[in-house]
Amino acid sequence: MAISFSNVNSESGLKKLDEYLLSRSYITGYQASKDDIAVYSSFSTAPSSSYVNVIRWFTHIDALLRLSGVTDDGQGVKVESSTVPEAATPDVADAKAPAADDDDDDDDDVDLFGEETEEEKKAAEARAAAVKASGKKKESGKSSVLLDVKPWDDETDMTKLEEAVRSVKMEGLLWGASKLVPVGYGIKKLQIMMTIVDDLVSVDSLIEDHFYTEPANEYIQSCDIVAFNKICKLY
Repeated sequence: MAISFSNVNSESGLKKLDEYLLSRSYITGYQASKDDIAVYSSFSTAPSSSYVNVIRWFTHIDALLRLSGVTDDGQGVKVESSTVPEAATPDVADAKAPAADDDDDDDDDVDLFGEETEEEKKAAEARAAAVKASGKKKESGKSSVLLDVKPWDDETDMTKLEEAVRSVKMEGLLWGASKLVPVGYGIKKLQIMMTIVDDLVSVDSLIEDHFYTEPANEYIQSCDIVAFNKICKLY
């Protein structure tokens, strides 16, 4: 059964989506899917940073689309359109009344909007084609990995812990969304997503060589792989 959302460009729709994403990394399931793309595409602009859960999810999906794309089908989702109310507003009707030239301008605006969307699609296709044509990473896949990073105790500075994690930079590694999850006795763990190129990044080596050595091990007690999902395969 498809999940339904209100107009995500309205305050009420954003509030409901923010509450929905409070305990979720994706719209449905445990990896990015076409459901995420459907909701992401419904935004006319990037959401306000005051909706922390929405902006976390939006930024992560935006990064995934730029890096590798999303192929999982998902479970189906419906998002209330934000274009119907705008088309029926009196201001637009009044603006079209004075002259035929104004009608032409409005039509041009609609056409230009459509052309921009097509250009964006073509640009995405061109980037994908460029990756395939480059031949630099044949038979190389990309994966989405969810990590649990645990501190030493409840006095560990979790902000510095996350900074230590994100300070790890290498070719083929992209850090994504993160959140703090209560463990017990006042202790919280960091859950963080990352996208990797399989031939370039070894998750085990990343953990051993970067998290369990100085200075990161001052904050990190242990790190576990919670989920490891293939995103796509490059040819």
